[in-house]
Amino acid sequence: MSEAVPVLDDLRSESEELDQLVGGSGDERWALATPAAGWTVAHQIAHLAWTDRASVVAVTDPDAFGKLVEEALAAPGSFVDDGAEEGAGLPPAQLLARWREGREELLAALRAAPRGTRFPWYGPPMSATSMATARLMETWAHGQDVADALGVRRTPTDRLRHVAHIGVRARDFSFGVHGLSAPGEAFRVELVLPSGELWVQGPEDALQRVTGPALDFCLLVTQRAHRDDLSLRAEGPDAERWLDVAQAFAGPAGTGRPAKGATP
Repeated sequence: MSEAVPVLDDLRSESEELDQLVGGSGDERWALATPAAGWTVAHQIAHLAWTDRASVVAVTDPDAFGKLVEEALAAPGSFVDDGAEEGAGLPPAQLLARWREGREELLAALRAAPRGTRFPWYGPPMSATSMATARLMETWAHGQDVADALGVRRTPTDRLRHVAHIGVRARDFSFGVHGLSAPGEAFRVELVLPSGELWVQGPEDALQRVTGPALDFCLLVTQRAHRDDLSLRAEGPDAERWLDVAQAFAGPAGTGRPAKGATP
């Protein structure tokens, strides 16, 4: 039995919240443009469905997943967009059913995975906990794109701690994809969760520190908002630099979002 039960419960809740946004939408709303260039609401859900299904294959059939990796290597610049494009072309009801089926299949597979198992992925192998956390981060981030397209303001929850966790863990990667050397010392990160609880990582006496609302940190590391529009404070030059390059997702550095009021 997997050790990832708490985060799996949170992943289900995060998915259900997004489902409520799109499940009652008329077909025309699926065609609305989101802040991600070229992606509609349908593309966002199609991407989540595509990634969930790839995750199921990684968990249940590593050999078959190896073939998916080969396909990705053959088209490194387009395989993610191609998956989203294919799903976005489906009728909304069919796409919604595909996403629902795939995410439930993934939850079941992760719950059944033997404790300590590591699964292949497009990057380093992941544990059940890591995979569930990554799926929650993606669901939350793409859900933000959907909410922005629909003009909906979501109520943040303490599930953000999972997104923050990945953001902190990806610190060195964020420096690396920008061609920068990772700092040699640990940072202190203190974030206020929506409930008011303080979420902390790193030594209390660290000289490099980041503080602020957990929501703002999560918007930053998923590149759903510009740093200038967020209430985050950095102490120390390395922490300051990190907030300019932070990303919680794999792959090349993203372009991020422009600051509000910035000239296009």
